[in-house]
Amino acid sequence: MVSTIDPQKLVKKATQTKEDEFVSTLTFTDFNLHEKLERNITSKGYKRPTEIQEKSMSSLIEGNDMIGIAATGTGKTGAFLIPIIHQMLEDKNTTALVVVPTRELAQQVQDEYRSLTNGLEFHSSCFIGGTNVGKDITNARRNNRFIVATPGRLNDLIDRGALTLHHTSILVLDEFDRMLDMGFVNDILKISELLPPQKQTLFFSATMDGKIKQLAKKLLNNPKEINLAIAKPAEGINQVAFLVYDLYKIQLLEHYLNHQEVKNMIVFASRKVQVDQITRKLGQLGFSVVAMHSDKTQEERNEAIRLFKSGKYEILVATDIVSRGIDIDDLSHVVNFDVPSDAADYVHRIGRTARAGKDGAGITFISPEDQLKFTYIEKLIEREVDKYLTPEEIGESPEFNPQAQNTKHKGKKRYRNNNKNRNRKKRPPKNNNSKS
Repeated sequence: MVSTIDPQKLVKKATQTKEDEFVSTLTFTDFNLHEKLERNITSKGYKRPTEIQEKSMSSLIEGNDMIGIAATGTGKTGAFLIPIIHQMLEDKNTTALVVVPTRELAQQVQDEYRSLTNGLEFHSSCFIGGTNVGKDITNARRNNRFIVATPGRLNDLIDRGALTLHHTSILVLDEFDRMLDMGFVNDILKISELLPPQKQTLFFSATMDGKIKQLAKKLLNNPKEINLAIAKPAEGINQVAFLVYDLYKIQLLEHYLNHQEVKNMIVFASRKVQVDQITRKLGQLGFSVVAMHSDKTQEERNEAIRLFKSGKYEILVATDIVSRGIDIDDLSHVVNFDVPSDAADYVHRIGRTARAGKDGAGITFISPEDQLKFTYIEKLIEREVDKYLTPEEIGESPEFNPQAQNTKHKGKKRYRNNNKNRNRKKRPPKNNNSKS
């Protein structure tokens, strides 16, 4: 179904009340946290726990293993960091290792840890690829209470004899499904075997298939399970899609940017070469845009994120390295320039917006070849996303026929603005109040 709505309503108003939104009746003071930690939580403006924090906090403080299945943006980083820091304050021998799939997520976890341990003088290190390994070796030999790392660099330091893990008391495997997708299974098993058997293990994932369940059973001991129906994006995200041929996607993106109030936007594309092409074309059109993908050096990636967060760039074009672990305050729009192959990645991509109870828009461009994949996403999130035709001034729209994967532009049926199709799929009405 494709509804006809005012394009200005593609972003929900912040004052809109959401149904069934979780609001905890507890505050962080109810968990009897160490006073120094509680002070830092208060200084960050955190008052009430998110759902996963409320449901996991007490059990994790008690030292139990846990499986947490939750979407991005639900506060799961705080869900494991707060209990870890509390245990560190209560026991000077407590140390923790957090393993994550991407460099950006590692850096974000490190930043959050540092803010929550402000003034506590706990040594911590972040080990990721693309940085100076000599400096990492030096840092690895410090008395670190907390380490966050990607699997590749972590195992590199272990193989060099620079890092031992036999005193680690808490292991956190975050975004575990993504690490499996990236081929880190053996790395994770190797790391786990180097830790003491009596460790506490926390396992966070966006999905839970058979393979993940099997590995979780091997790595965890009688874990508590929390499942927050992660397939569904945050309620504050207004999801819409456009039926469009690849040929018209840049024009459609330009049209959208010129007719909507866009504070800032992340555009996701699956291929690095595509990211560069989109960035170049948007720059030629006069938009403030920066690119980010794995071919960029770590310094370039850090600088791109810094400048985008600061507001120097309005648009960040990136691959899925940004879909997990990048927290942008008040991100208004996310655009899927193509449909991700993994339906769970859709949830992570659009999950960059509408974080911490705010609102935003998640827009997906659906080419004929991507239509079947998008139906898998709709099945995962248990809803049908409103679909729009490409505006007439840009070009014709493909028919929404998910079973025809090899539909070509030439000679295929297209929806036109005529009586026959008027009741089926309609173009969004033109907006005369376009952005200047």
